[in-house]
Amino acid sequence: MEVLSRKLSKPAKRRIWIAIAIISIIALAAGSWFWHVKSSTAKSNAAGAVQVISAPVIQTDVSVKLTANGTVSALQSVDVRPQNTATIKSVHIKEGEFVHKGDRLFTLDTRTEDANLSKAEAQVVKDRADMVNAEKNLERQRELLRQEYISQSDFDAAQTQYDVSRGQLAVDQAALEASRVARSFDEIDAPISGRTGAISVYPGSLVQPGTLTASGAVLVTITQLDPINVSFTLPEHELAVIQQAFAKSKVSVTAKLDLANQPGLKGHLVFLDNAVDTASGTIRLKAEFPNADHRLWPGMFVTVELAPSKLDKALTVPAQAVQTGPEQKFLYVIGPDNKVASLPVKVSLIQDGIAVVEGIAPGTRVVVEGAQNLRPGSTVVESKGHPPDITTGKPSGSAPKTSVMTEQSGVTSNSTIRQ
Repeated sequence: MEVLSRKLSKPAKRRIWIAIAIISIIALAAGSWFWHVKSSTAKSNAAGAVQVISAPVIQTDVSVKLTANGTVSALQSVDVRPQNTATIKSVHIKEGEFVHKGDRLFTLDTRTEDANLSKAEAQVVKDRADMVNAEKNLERQRELLRQEYISQSDFDAAQTQYDVSRGQLAVDQAALEASRVARSFDEIDAPISGRTGAISVYPGSLVQPGTLTASGAVLVTITQLDPINVSFTLPEHELAVIQQAFAKSKVSVTAKLDLANQPGLKGHLVFLDNAVDTASGTIRLKAEFPNADHRLWPGMFVTVELAPSKLDKALTVPAQAVQTGPEQKFLYVIGPDNKVASLPVKVSLIQDGIAVVEGIAPGTRVVVEGAQNLRPGSTVVESKGHPPDITTGKPSGSAPKTSVMTEQSGVTSNSTIRQ
């Protein structure tokens, strides 16, 4: 046996090694083929799925916002005019200065009014002396009449003289008061608190009373800046909602300036016009805003926003999830098997990147991005992109313009909010 083993050892070992090598090569080839088939199948399956970004349907209360372009207007503005013809003696203010009610603005030349006032005062003194003399004479005549030393006609004459003196005193006292009023017109004070405008008169300028169109009749214009009004209009179909909210409580209004990094100003609705403009189909409103920092200036344009009504427990999805079909709007709903189905919905409101819909259950996941590549029955896979904010419906870090749309009785109102 040892001899046989020694004789066959070298060829046998060679054949064994060859067989082992062949078997190893076959095993490696089979493993490579299996891995390749499995990898190709996985890639094929992955290639058939559409990458999307989804979000759940949220049920929450939504305030229905209305927006409009508004114009800032002063709560009150007064044109200061002279009431006497005279020359300017002194100007006590500067252009653009803030004045308080009662502050002295102008002083006119008062020499004529001073003389008239002195004359009226002297006349009153004379009339008072005449009346006292007539009263004493009447008392004497009354005593003589009692003793029957004079006739009744003499007493009546004394009574008449006293009555005339008393009446003349009343007339001249009224004239004295008129002179005092005329004299007060030469000292022109601020009727309201506010900011002064341009001043077109100087010491020595001749001024006189005039109408609104009279040149140079206005000495200065004072405009109240705090608080201040913003006027705007809204479509007439919003009138009923605004009336209900206005009757219940204060309606908050926000005014936004067309400036970067400027927060909105908070005010409240104060005026609702009594008629609808038949030409434009709009109703005019006013809101009042505190303006201590004078950020609002008369004549400025602002964007006005108010929310007079609220939708309770509304179903919301990101606005970009709503798809428009040939007949109606729909959502792509993701099922448990990651396949999508088209679900028709009714859209009642779109604002701030959020759509209020009807006809879907809360918590249902819907496709927000990637819907352009989908068909009903398509398989989807969640993308690694940033999902939209559930509260605003906007991707993280974005600040697009927002479209506001309301659908009521077949009428659609569209406006743009700048954020």
